[in-house]
Amino acid sequence: MTKEFIIGETIRVVALPPYIKTAEPMPMLRPPDTIRIGEEGIVTDRRPGGYWVVRFDRGTFLLDSQYLESITSEPEPPPESHAEPSLPTDFDRSDS
Repeated sequence: MTKEFIIGETIRVVALPPYIKTAEPMPMLRPPDTIRIGEEGIVTDRRPGGYWVVRFDRGTFLLDSQYLESITSEPEPPPESHAEPSLPTDFDRSDS
């Protein structure tokens, strides 16, 4: 079963394939040590066969989903509607 990612999502490399394929119009094979386990990248496209185009610091490569995991982001702060109401100050009073 292939993992699904969202375009623009940050991912992490969990294992290295036997070789790395560049995502250029004329792809080239690179040695697996071109990227490192634990390196983070951004998903930029999806290709047939469970391959993802991922942009790293050293280039953009095609990787099978089995070598990637999603990085969960930190929880977002609650929306303003759930924030505690502020207490009135002297400026809020109207002495009419």
